[in-house]
Amino acid sequence: MVNEKIAVPAIFASFILLEILVGRFTQKGKASRRDVLIELVSSLTIVLVTVPVIFSLAPMMIEQIRPGSADALAFLPWYVMIAILLVGDDMTQYWWHRASHSVPLLYNLHRAHHSGRYLSVRIAYRNNLFYYLLMPGIWISASLVHLGFYPVYAFYLVVKMTVIFAAHSSWRWDDALYRVKPLQPVMWLVERTISTPATHSAHHGMYKSDGVTNYKGNFGNLLFFWDVLFGTAKITRRYPEDFGIEGLEPVSAQRELMWPLVRK
Repeated sequence: MVNEKIAVPAIFASFILLEILVGRFTQKGKASRRDVLIELVSSLTIVLVTVPVIFSLAPMMIEQIRPGSADALAFLPWYVMIAILLVGDDMTQYWWHRASHSVPLLYNLHRAHHSGRYLSVRIAYRNNLFYYLLMPGIWISASLVHLGFYPVYAFYLVVKMTVIFAAHSSWRWDDALYRVKPLQPVMWLVERTISTPATHSAHHGMYKSDGVTNYKGNFGNLLFFWDVLFGTAKITRRYPEDFGIEGLEPVSAQRELMWPLVRK
C-alpha cells in the first residue's frame, strides 16, 4: 500500500532538489522575502492544518447523517473509485479553480498563487489560507476516504501531486520530449490528458498578448482533459517569458494570505 504521507512530501522535496541542482529554485532577482513568507506560511498551513482538519471533520459530519458509514463503499472496484475521484476531486477542483478566476470574491483567495514573478514547485501550494479550506474536492476526498476509498485514494493522490509538482516546476520535462520526432503522437495525447509545464505555465503567464498566456484557461490540475472538454484549453508547446499578474495592484503578504480577515 502507498503511504501518501511519506510519498507526497518526498516527491515535493525531490522537485525542490532538482530545481536547486539546476539553479532555478531561489529565483534570484525575481523572488523576494515577501514571496518566501507567503510560500512558507501557505505550504505549511495546508499540510499541517487544512488537510488534517478537513479529513477529521468530514467523517464526523457524515457520521452525523449516516452513523456507521465507515467503509460503506469499500466494495467498489478500484477503477470505479478512480473514476469517482477524478470527478469528485479533480473535476471539481477544475471548476473551483476556474471560478476563482471569474468571481472577484474567490479571486481574492487565489491571487497569491499568481502574484509571484516566476514559476517553480515552490508555488504549488501558494494560496490564501482559506482557498484550500473551502475547496470542495478536498472535502469530497475526505468523505470518500471515510467511505472506504483510502487505499485507492493514497495511490491517486501520489500520482496527482506528482503531475501538479511537475507542471509547476521550473524544470520543463516536456520540452525535451517535444523535440523527439517519434514521440510527437504520444506527446499530442499526453498534453491533452494531463497538465504539463507548457500548458500550465501558459496559465501563469503575465501578458496575454504574448501568444502563449492563457490566464483565463488551462485550469486543469491532474487532468488537462477538463480544459479540452470544457473549452478552456490552449496548447502552444511554448512557455511565457514573463510570469505574474498583468497590472497587479500591490497588496501586503498578510492580505494575500488572510483575506478577508486582513484587507490591506
